[in-house]
Amino acid sequence: MHPAFSVVFFTTATGAGYGLLALLGVLGGVGAILADFWLGLISMGLALGLIAAGLLSSTGHLGRPERAWRAFSQWRSSWLSREGVASVVTFVPAGLFGIGWVLLGRTDGWVVIAGLLAAVGAVVTVCTTGMIYASLKPIAQWHSRYTLPGYLIFSAMTGSVLLNALLQGFAVGSNILLAVCLLLSLLGWGWKLATWRHNDRLEIPTTANTATGLAGGTVRSLEWPHTEENYLLKEMGFRIARKHTAKLRRITQLLAFALPVLLLAIVFALPWPVAAVLSVLAAAAQFAGMLVERWLFFAEAKHTVALYYGR
Repeated sequence: MHPAFSVVFFTTATGAGYGLLALLGVLGGVGAILADFWLGLISMGLALGLIAAGLLSSTGHLGRPERAWRAFSQWRSSWLSREGVASVVTFVPAGLFGIGWVLLGRTDGWVVIAGLLAAVGAVVTVCTTGMIYASLKPIAQWHSRYTLPGYLIFSAMTGSVLLNALLQGFAVGSNILLAVCLLLSLLGWGWKLATWRHNDRLEIPTTANTATGLAGGTVRSLEWPHTEENYLLKEMGFRIARKHTAKLRRITQLLAFALPVLLLAIVFALPWPVAAVLSVLAAAAQFAGMLVERWLFFAEAKHTVALYYGR
């Protein structure tokens, strides 16, 4: 599949934003994070900013962005539409939580409820995003048991590392949160390796023979269906060289997992402000690594329509 940067950025930014929002909604709502004005303002601003930026960037991949609103009407059958509805609905409790936690300094009553609802909305939205890809049967690399849990794990991982960087920046870091960040990063690393191993061993059940129903012999094209590149070849017939795949996988592991784990492990033994600087570097490296991971997620996916073009 063609890895358009708008969609790559969308899935990375919203995943991190919703992960951060879910943690803020739960921990801030119950008073586990102090209702400090500047901490709350920057934290909520970063979470909602990442979500808004990601959602806006996703429209760049549409042929007619001004008609994007029509997608909301297909929520009964489309995971893309359900994602749009869930993302908009989540802004309501998130906004109320931000007002109560940041502006009013409250961590009780309706603020707790708003925070928990915002967290639930964030998780639901990430699930709908994952299901957009997991539900596509023509793409075997996405239509697997690894896709949806992967979206949830990476959202929690990037969100927790961002939250740790924010808390460390305000000198209110927590060793418990640091340990959670490390565990989630290791879990994400393991899950990504397992996903790659699964995809590399995939045997695509559909072939030119099964697609045409001609079981005898080997079906092949005598002539190309088109004399030049068309939309399907550009969007669904994208190919990446194996050597580039291996290189980008190493970069993903280094930036998204290995480097953040190393930096966060060092943070345990260092005082503020060095711990804060390393925590910010870990968050930045992980976000960059996840951009590469998302690019590979699209580039390595193979749509069965490519069989029509002899690929």
